[in-house]
Amino acid sequence: MRVFGRTDVGLVRKTNQDFIFYSQEPVGAFPNLFIVADGMGGHNAGDFASRYAVECFLDYVKNSKPDALIRMVDEGIKYSNRKIMEKAAEDEKLRGMGTTMVVAYIEDEQLFVGNIGDSRLYLMDKQMNQVTEDHSFVATLVRAGELTPEEARTHPDKNVITRAVGAAENAKVDFFEVDLERGDQILMCSDGLSNMVTDDVLFDIIKNTYIGDVVEELISEAKKNGGLDNIAVIVIDPFDVEVNRC
Repeated sequence: MRVFGRTDVGLVRKTNQDFIFYSQEPVGAFPNLFIVADGMGGHNAGDFASRYAVECFLDYVKNSKPDALIRMVDEGIKYSNRKIMEKAAEDEKLRGMGTTMVVAYIEDEQLFVGNIGDSRLYLMDKQMNQVTEDHSFVATLVRAGELTPEEARTHPDKNVITRAVGAAENAKVDFFEVDLERGDQILMCSDGLSNMVTDDVLFDIIKNTYIGDVVEELISEAKKNGGLDNIAVIVIDPFDVEVNRC
């Protein structure tokens, strides 16, 4: 397995509210772990929310007794949700903060994903497949047939999300399970990438770029197209291994 990831503030925002974590080594009971979080809230609340939610999730899984891993993803995100709401209640400057979260792990050539918000996980095989479903206002309209994906990309309410960590007492998480095959690659990202780069271009870059350069190429493309938001990227090749070059 090979993994690369980075966040970037973009060209417009003053602070970076995106946060990532990735480890191809065990984390608690997990054989590996990958997380993208995109925070929201005024001033420093968004960047605090994304970082704190990931830290709380990691604390939960590292200090919990081993259980069914997908249940631990659910409980870990809900634990982060409670901690975010507690912090927001304690500090007026943090009121209204929240964050998206996409959490993934790979076990026995299967990919398991938990998602809340509009950050995404894609699987690339012979085509681009969005595994997660966006919890956003425009995504609801697309699923209802009232907007096309192209119209959603430029809709004025495209940043309005309908679920997030910290938004409600009961955090509802979606779960996905995908069989992996050799040649598959995984992209996890915030909407600072997916809103700025079309799926066709994302697929082309990932499939035609050396994996060690993919993250920088994706961030560069998002910034070339305006860089209007923070950008978070994790790219995973589940079957690739580093080869020593003389």
